[in-house]
Amino acid sequence: MGSKIKHGINHILTAVAALLAVFNLGSCVTNDEYADNPQGNFEALWEILDEHYCFFEQKDVDWNEVRERYAKQFNGSMTESQQFEVMAKMLSELKDGHVNLYTSFNTARYWAWKDNYKQNFSDSLERKYLKTDYLIASGMGYTIFDDNIGYLRCASFQNGIGAGNLDDILLYFQPCKAIIIDIRNNGGGSLNNAEELAARFTNENLLVGYMQHKNGKGHNDFSAMKEQILKPGKGVRWQKPVVVLTNRSVYSAANEFVKYMKCCPNVKTVGDRTGGGSGLPFSSELPNGWSIRFSACPMYDRNKVLTEFGIEPDHKIDLTDTDFLRGKDTIIEFARTLINQ
Repeated sequence: MGSKIKHGINHILTAVAALLAVFNLGSCVTNDEYADNPQGNFEALWEILDEHYCFFEQKDVDWNEVRERYAKQFNGSMTESQQFEVMAKMLSELKDGHVNLYTSFNTARYWAWKDNYKQNFSDSLERKYLKTDYLIASGMGYTIFDDNIGYLRCASFQNGIGAGNLDDILLYFQPCKAIIIDIRNNGGGSLNNAEELAARFTNENLLVGYMQHKNGKGHNDFSAMKEQILKPGKGVRWQKPVVVLTNRSVYSAANEFVKYMKCCPNVKTVGDRTGGGSGLPFSSELPNGWSIRFSACPMYDRNKVLTEFGIEPDHKIDLTDTDFLRGKDTIIEFARTLINQ
C-alpha cells in the first residue's frame, strides 16, 4: 500500500486550462455576419466547424463537399424542426460523439461509436457482483470478492472524486491482493476526476500522452504537441496489481483514464476496445441561439498515437451468452483468473 507524499498532483488540467485560454482568444465566431434564418444558421454552423473542428483529415471528411451537398436542402420556408433534422444529418457525417447540436426541443447526437458494437456489459450482472451490501463513495460502488480481490465500479467521471474518499477506498482494499476497476459504460465527465483516480496508481511522474489545440482557421493548423504528465496522487497509493475493465461505451474522460492507467505499473486492461472521444470539446452558438459542441483539441497517447478511435485492451474478451445465462460476467471472471495465476 502506498504512503503519504508531500507533493500534490500536478494536474493535467493546468495544461488544458492554458490551452483553453489560448483557444478562446481566437475561437469566437462573430454571428453578426449571418442572418437568423435557415440559410444563415446553416452557414454559421458550417463555418464554426470548418474553422475549429480538429478531425477532418482523420475522419476522411471533405467538408467543402458536405457544404455543397447540404446547402441545397435549406430554404426560407423551413420550420425549426426541419432545420434541425438537416443540420443533425450533416453533423453525423463527422462520426463524432463529441459533436452535438442543442436546441430547446432536441439534441443531435452520434452514438454509432458504441451502438454498432457488442455491449459487453450487463446491469443485472453488475448488481449480482456488487451484491446489496457494497459501499459507495464519490459515486463509486466497491466491495471485496470472496477470492480477496477488490472490485471498484466507476460508472461515470461526472461526480467529484475526493482525496479522502480515495484514501478510504484504498485502505478498505488494503488486505486485497489486487483491484479490479470496472469502467465499462463510463461515458466520461470531468478529466480532473479521471486524473485524480489514476494518480493513485503511480509513485513517479509519468508521461501519459500529448495534446494539441487549433491555432488557426485551416484544418491542419495546430499547436505543437504538449506533454501530459501524471504525477503521484496525494494520499494513499496502490502498489499491487490492477485490472481495468473496458468496453466500447468507455468514452471521453474515461478513454483518457484508460490511457493514463496503461502507463502505470502493474496495470492490465481487459475487455473491448474503448469508444475513443479524445477530442476535448468546445462550444459555440448559432444566430438563432442553438448551441453547438464539437471536438477541437486532439489528444494522443505517450507514443503520439491519436486516441480518438479508442484504445485496445491488453486482453480482448467478450461477455458470452453462455456465461450470461449462468449468471457469470466473462470479463470479470477473466480478470479474476488473470490475477490468480
